[in-house]
Amino acid sequence: MPFFSHMDTVGELIERNYRLRPDAGAVTFEGKTQTFRAFTERAFQLANAFYAMGLRRQDRVAVLAQNSPQYLEVYAACEMAGFITVTINYRLAPGEMAFILKDAAPAVLVFDPDYVEVVAKLSADLPGMRCVMIGAANGAFSSYEGLLQGCRATPPPIASHPDDIAYLIYTSGTTGRPKGTMLGQAAMAQSAVAHAWEKGHLESDRVLAVMPLYHVGAKYTQNSTHAAGAELVLHRSYNIEKVAADLQNHRISSAHLAPIMVQDLLNLPNLKDYDHSALRLINYASGPMSVALLEKAIATYGPLFMQHYGMTESGGTTALLAHDHVVDGPPQAVRRLASAGRASPGTRIKVVRGDGTECDVEEAGEVLMLSRMNMAGYWNNHAATLAAIDEGGWLHTGDIGYMDNAGYLFISDRKKDMIISGGENIYPREVEEALYRHDAVAEVAVIGVPDPRWGEAVKAFVVLKAGAAASENDLIEHCRAHIASYKKPKQVAFVAKLPRLANHKIDKKELRKSDWGALQRAVN
Repeated sequence: MPFFSHMDTVGELIERNYRLRPDAGAVTFEGKTQTFRAFTERAFQLANAFYAMGLRRQDRVAVLAQNSPQYLEVYAACEMAGFITVTINYRLAPGEMAFILKDAAPAVLVFDPDYVEVVAKLSADLPGMRCVMIGAANGAFSSYEGLLQGCRATPPPIASHPDDIAYLIYTSGTTGRPKGTMLGQAAMAQSAVAHAWEKGHLESDRVLAVMPLYHVGAKYTQNSTHAAGAELVLHRSYNIEKVAADLQNHRISSAHLAPIMVQDLLNLPNLKDYDHSALRLINYASGPMSVALLEKAIATYGPLFMQHYGMTESGGTTALLAHDHVVDGPPQAVRRLASAGRASPGTRIKVVRGDGTECDVEEAGEVLMLSRMNMAGYWNNHAATLAAIDEGGWLHTGDIGYMDNAGYLFISDRKKDMIISGGENIYPREVEEALYRHDAVAEVAVIGVPDPRWGEAVKAFVVLKAGAAASENDLIEHCRAHIASYKKPKQVAFVAKLPRLANHKIDKKELRKSDWGALQRAVN
């Protein structure tokens, strides 16, 4: 039987495992396993330490660190005591980190020793922020382990409420200054249960997590794993050889991987040497997977893939379950391999026109989501909140998509990525799918670039497979056979690799710089 049940806060999820599965493995990291008892008691100590420092419900605790059990302990302490965890992307420039810290105004910053120099500079401008360093003691900063010493391993004197904010996770800022997404306790508890149910998690599962914990996808993975009372196998950072080894060595039954990670796995020259027979589910997210890659993945591993579509702002998502991944069957079923699936439990989805009216079946429009799992809004940014959430509570995703007659959602592209060429709307993803069908193409990204006659033209950035060859004309003519002629690329740029954001999505803002950099506005 599944272990998960109804919970009003994420803190209840932690304490439930402490009561009912104290001696079971909670987190395995670098060969060492923490039981739910040890994990929770350390989180109790940390919560009590924060309370002793003067923190109260809804005060903020920021984290600047790579993945570790301590990162999860900070999350857990805040989840139980009602503090707000603020995650900092360690790949940001110091100025970007400073903006987030000034905006969130955390009482405490917990950080890795790797970032001691940048924290020393940041803390000079934030004198009210206490800094706590993970690892050995440092004269300039408090020690994480020292903070825990002497603190009681019992529940803190305050507790989280269902309407509290649990996490403050900042968006990547690709379209402006980062926005702090407020994710609520009740919303995240419901999301954990919904995701655990969709993945079919059991107490016996071992779930691999390699995405960074400052990213919401990694946190959803941990929450859904622990909602089922299952064990999380955590990697400090992404390394495909370590992923392949741990899938075997820890008998991993479920893993959360970005599409590029699935591709890396399939490209391992010694993949056949590994025993991945315990694997029953690979949940791919953080971006769409091309149908060509998905077909190859299913041919290698079988029908054990599942897709989650969503964003930082939406705890409610869609899911394309494993049984929906039909490679050989009726055309309507095979077609859905390119979809994002159907609405998750507790989520409603609709597609609307520019005037707000609902689109017909197969008609493209903006995708809207209604769910108690959606964000509460943007921190200190009421205008952005009003722009994202309408009066009916619907979250405007900024994605363009359409639905088929069975409720499967197909994502065409981001609203801002749409190319308008000669008055025609062109969605980069359909051009990318056509290019992925070429045997020489390993990776591709399509953008719109300025064109004096058509307004915008289609440009493709292509990474070729090792040892493969193709010309610009080869790829353009290949597209002609798969999509309408006006959609095919006018230009193809061959590159060694594509720029990526920390969540492994392709950084199209970076790709646009060479063509749009000198212009006032990137019309796309």
